[in-house]
Amino acid sequence: MSSFLFRVGRFSFRHKWWVLGVWIAALAVVFSLISALQPKFAQDFEMPGTDGGTAMEQMEEYFPAVNQQQTEASTNIVIAADDGLAKHASEIDSLVADLKKLPEVTGADTIANPVTVAQAMPDKAAAVLGDDGRVGLIALHQGIDLMDVTVDDKDAVLDVLAEHRTGGLQVEATGGVMSAMEQGGTAELIGFAIAFVIMILAFGALIAAFIPLVTGIVGVILTIGLLTLSAEFMSINQTATAIVMMLGIAVSIDYALFIVSRYRTERARGGDPADAAARAVGTAGTAVVFAGLTVVIAVAALTVIGIPLITQMGMGAAVAVIVAVLGGLTLIPALLGAFGKYAFTPRIPWIKHAAPGPDTETLGTKFGRSVTKRPLPFIAGGLAILIAAAIPASGMKLGMDTVSDDQVAGQELIAQGFGEGIGGELYVVLHTDDGTIDTVATETIDSIKKLDGVVAPATLAWMGNGTADPKNPNVGADSAIIVVTPISSPSSDETHTLVEEIRDLAPAAEAAGGELHVGGQTAIMSDLSAKLDSALIPYIAVVVGLAFLIMIGVFRSLWVPLIGTLGFVFSVLATFGITSWIFTDGALGLIDHTKPLLSFLPIFLVGVVFGLAMDYQVFLVTRMREEFMHGMSAKDAIIAGYRHGARVVSSAAVIMISVFAAFMLAPDTTAKMMGFALAVAVFFDAFIIRMIVVPALLALLGDRAWGLPKWLDKVVVDFDIEGSKVRDAGLLTENEDLVEAK
Repeated sequence: MSSFLFRVGRFSFRHKWWVLGVWIAALAVVFSLISALQPKFAQDFEMPGTDGGTAMEQMEEYFPAVNQQQTEASTNIVIAADDGLAKHASEIDSLVADLKKLPEVTGADTIANPVTVAQAMPDKAAAVLGDDGRVGLIALHQGIDLMDVTVDDKDAVLDVLAEHRTGGLQVEATGGVMSAMEQGGTAELIGFAIAFVIMILAFGALIAAFIPLVTGIVGVILTIGLLTLSAEFMSINQTATAIVMMLGIAVSIDYALFIVSRYRTERARGGDPADAAARAVGTAGTAVVFAGLTVVIAVAALTVIGIPLITQMGMGAAVAVIVAVLGGLTLIPALLGAFGKYAFTPRIPWIKHAAPGPDTETLGTKFGRSVTKRPLPFIAGGLAILIAAAIPASGMKLGMDTVSDDQVAGQELIAQGFGEGIGGELYVVLHTDDGTIDTVATETIDSIKKLDGVVAPATLAWMGNGTADPKNPNVGADSAIIVVTPISSPSSDETHTLVEEIRDLAPAAEAAGGELHVGGQTAIMSDLSAKLDSALIPYIAVVVGLAFLIMIGVFRSLWVPLIGTLGFVFSVLATFGITSWIFTDGALGLIDHTKPLLSFLPIFLVGVVFGLAMDYQVFLVTRMREEFMHGMSAKDAIIAGYRHGARVVSSAAVIMISVFAAFMLAPDTTAKMMGFALAVAVFFDAFIIRMIVVPALLALLGDRAWGLPKWLDKVVVDFDIEGSKVRDAGLLTENEDLVEAK
């Protein structure tokens, strides 16, 4: 492989303008198609093959009007007054009048003062007025597709609410247009700015620091463009873009940093610049390919879970990594060729050891000598830190609470007046192919009324799809919907239990001649959590197993992959612990509203962090193996690995941590939590496991770390990860013979 990549690097360097032109053309084509097709991301969660997914499919088929209503913005306006809403009739009437003036309001007659509704229709009082008349609920429905809701729509509602928060009346909102999020950009800009500063420190030159930044920008823009374009042909949830942005920026810059750093080393060795670029791609590029491959396996394997959102995240992230690898192998040498002799100018004179020589004593080599001299204290200290950080993971709670901070006040008022389940209704869908649904629907309602955790069970009713009498759709209906509001919050264990208890009524419905399914976003989230729980262990087995086999081929060792994999276990458990401590326990006050970890976070974190962990394993340890294979002792090879790799790996890790941590500034909870967890995971894995524990264990093992059993050595393919076939290509020998790539 190194010989092939050598040729790719030399071609890209020498034909720089063609290569750059191809990348620019790719961007132009993708965004021209986006402009022409105007694809849109989905914002709903789909779960095909589950009970909730079946319910939603039947709703779409038998109750298209109800299903259409589900896709439009329905915002709950919550009002409250400590002295009772009845004393604020005029203020509430004024609020209702202004709400009716909002754009695309449908069913304006249903927007009413809850006090007036309760007085006129006592049977509906419990649905609109709660907490002894101190909390009221106003339903605002707008004919705006949830996929098209904008921040302007949200601001229009918020402006009305702000105007009417007077005289002791509290006015809040949840759901509907409140789901609109501010456009991203701040986090990405901060991440790029920090990355640029770190690369200046790493290279000691401005242009060299700029090159990986360009690669990162181009790679991320192209990936997001491809993901956006794919939304025209398949359902792509907007949530999937967050992790693609995070991972795409981080790995693009990391891979570019690794190759540019190796190019600087090869230029110092002499020879033609094109050959130096080729050697950099043939050696460091080989490591990048296998590092990228482990990440791709880790994130693409998320498809085995069978959840569309997780599949979209995984495949989007895999595309981001592939684009980053291609950028490192072609775009980087092309940019180096374009800048030519100016690539490492202007130099920053006060930055020392930007280009360490073979005998340079850097901080990395000093630390490496300490680790190899007394490895046991470093191993014990590193693992002790991770074990302490992992302790809170024992109480880790999972859920699908994705409510943004500006909806929390409204949710708390709803819970105070009506229970936490308002806005998280369950849709019980009944259907029969034999006659009418009347008997099945009536018996099902009677059974649901006996269940715990249902709001106002006495008011439960069913709605049919009969067409004979428009005023009474229950006549001649073969399908029915029962809307059940749980008392508990949508993400709680109690609601999950209620969903399963209703589904347990399916055999009775079947005996009566019908079928029963429970849908709605709350039920879908419940199915999502259950499916994730059951898929976690098989997923880990697939990812770790495949990556372990690849690492055996990369390092031609059993010990190195084994140590790397076990180290990952420690770092990911520590990450679960710290993230739970911050977001669920509320430690350090970093977030205003505590909540359980997102149900898909553990499984996604395992995939992404395992891939990234192997990145750093490859970047640092391949240089150690390279020096060992070229004659150094085991301990000297480790120190040499620190000399050449510590600065690059540290810089890459800090860049990735900065990019991920910057996403804590994002407005949605998903991006905040994932950004924090990924940043902490990279810190633990890069600085404690890869930079301390792994080299210390390799120092203990000595020469044994770098060998395979004879029987296995014969069957494992030699990928030439250390680039021995191209290590000296383009350089003159002592007899002044030019070395060619093999």
